[in-house]
Amino acid sequence: MNRFARSGAVAYSALVALVAVERLAELRVSRRNAAWSLERGGMESGRRHYPAMVALHTGLLAGCLAEVWLLQRRFRPRVGWPMLAGTAGAQALRWWCIRTLGPHWNTRVIVVPGLPLVSSGPYRVLRHPNYVAVVAEGVALPLVHGGWVTAVAFTALNAPLLAVRLRCEEAALRHAPDRPTGNPR
Repeated sequence: MNRFARSGAVAYSALVALVAVERLAELRVSRRNAAWSLERGGMESGRRHYPAMVALHTGLLAGCLAEVWLLQRRFRPRVGWPMLAGTAGAQALRWWCIRTLGPHWNTRVIVVPGLPLVSSGPYRVLRHPNYVAVVAEGVALPLVHGGWVTAVAFTALNAPLLAVRLRCEEAALRHAPDRPTGNPR
């Protein structure tokens, strides 16, 4: 790898590190919000698929770095810049979801009985906007620096896991005691 390519790989590694720091911030917010929900009688669903989800998201970050350094992927401006914008957009959407849901948001499926579904912010338009952010980031972040293998692998592994997660969330919301009905998220 020449000096120019190495400097691009270093810059990309810094981006992946920033996303990792963002993930740690998410987990901190998630832990606090999960405690809030459980203190109010929240019921958790989907514990069995959660470790796979954590492993996949960790693997995304590791795959991004491994592919760039081991396979010496290069930054291609025509793809890289739009994918960087997509990565930033995914982060913005994710944090809009977190802010809109407030203490209701966490990385687990915990439903507090009696609380209405949120129907503001991105939830006015999409039922599960956070997962739109996950899918977008899973494609965009690796492709910022040519990591097409990581993008394809994450997408292929995420699709069935996301299907499980969505079924779990929908069932938890549908069966929550005292849940008002007819209010779209």
